[in-house]
Amino acid sequence: MTLSSLLGYARLLWQKHRRLLLTLCLGFIGPWFVFIKVGQEVWEDKGFPGDQLILRLLHRFGSPGQDALAVWLAQAGGTRWTPLVEAVVLAGLLLARQRRAALFFLLSVGGAGALNLFAKLLLARARPDFWVSIAPETSYSFPSGHAMGAAALALTLGILLWPTRGRWVAVLLGTAWALLMGWSRMYLGVHFPSDVLAGWVGSVGWVWGVHLLFSRFALALRGLWGDTRSYWLNRPR
Repeated sequence: MTLSSLLGYARLLWQKHRRLLLTLCLGFIGPWFVFIKVGQEVWEDKGFPGDQLILRLLHRFGSPGQDALAVWLAQAGGTRWTPLVEAVVLAGLLLARQRRAALFFLLSVGGAGALNLFAKLLLARARPDFWVSIAPETSYSFPSGHAMGAAALALTLGILLWPTRGRWVAVLLGTAWALLMGWSRMYLGVHFPSDVLAGWVGSVGWVWGVHLLFSRFALALRGLWGDTRSYWLNRPR
């Protein structure tokens, strides 16, 4: 294998599969790289250098209004409201006989939840304990389940609504919801910033991966593999 062969292969893929490669890098490979990197740091008991600093700054500039909003978000993103919303969406898709969309929704949201549980049990990171939280948690810290669930739900709904006129409303509201949920977990002192970041990118990588399998990109992936195989089998020796 020579450098010219690698450059020719890269040029071929970029010319024929530019959109697919960008989608893979931005929506799948990139988020998973960040998730694994953060997980590695947590595994080595390091975390982010700014984890403590960010939490202390948020706590220092707290207020009663922020307290109330953060607690409400904690309740809405936990077992009180989010599962109900997900059940309503799933039931609506099934009643509309959108079985493929319902399966995509179930695998995306449910799979993100399963990934969160697996990562928590694997890394067993303790919660921050810099102050007594007004909404304490007792389970493991990494990654943030609230941030991961909010991002998974927002991205999944955004993908489902993308062909409709309401796509930008879904994107804006979903992004705001996920960001606010992540802020609330740090503000309450129950998650490190690295927990929240991992929750966000983990959901993006997971949901986008499921989307790739359910969309036309699955056929594009076959084309990518076919071109790869053909190039290396037929290249000049």
